[in-house]
Amino acid sequence: MQTILVIDDETPTLTMFRLFLSAYGYRVLTAEDGITGLKIMEKETPAIVFTDLKMPVMDGFDVIKAIKKRAPDTEVVVITGHGDMDLVLQALNLEVTDFINKPIERKALESALTRANLRLQDDQAGREQLTLKTVQNVAVMVVKGTLLGAPESRLKALTREAIANNRSGAVFSFDPSVAVTGTGMTTLTQVLDDFRQAQLKVAFTGLSMNLKTIFEMLGVTRYVNICETEAEAIASVQD
Repeated sequence: MQTILVIDDETPTLTMFRLFLSAYGYRVLTAEDGITGLKIMEKETPAIVFTDLKMPVMDGFDVIKAIKKRAPDTEVVVITGHGDMDLVLQALNLEVTDFINKPIERKALESALTRANLRLQDDQAGREQLTLKTVQNVAVMVVKGTLLGAPESRLKALTREAIANNRSGAVFSFDPSVAVTGTGMTTLTQVLDDFRQAQLKVAFTGLSMNLKTIFEMLGVTRYVNICETEAEAIASVQD
């Protein structure tokens, strides 16, 4: 039975998480503040942690730093309000991989759990997170897992390869589980600049709603075509 830790200072939120996660078959640990949450982390090794950002005693940012220092591979999902997306963007710089809004809805929680578990499976299986293929003379970058660390160097290398082969455009095909941290976002922005300088159009496909929201906030979608399918994305960069 997989263990999940939830850290939040609001009792109704903890109750909702406990009810939903228990129904899904998870072992649920809860903490009403960051210090208590970290004490639990000293004894337990949950693969997934949900944590609020705005908490008394110790805020979520310090909690995330401590968790990542102790267990860097832990999937950390931020619990936030609809008006706190600026805080989510800050949390991405601490290698947070996802977020979920209050009030907690079953569908959103199911989606966050699915994405987190897929990333954990990819990491454990050592699957390649970035691959490059050519479809109709378009460079298609297939992205899985979490875009940070070693994959960033590979992303830059594959970008150079795509540009050097003078393809007609580039498509980033995102697996629904993909997460992009702050560092990964910086690298992604750099390679998008490289494609623009090479006068190659770029399109994204397969974005989760959360990732699309993040890209919109950062202005990425202003100069990238967002498409529903890979075929549509390929056609959009060939015009």
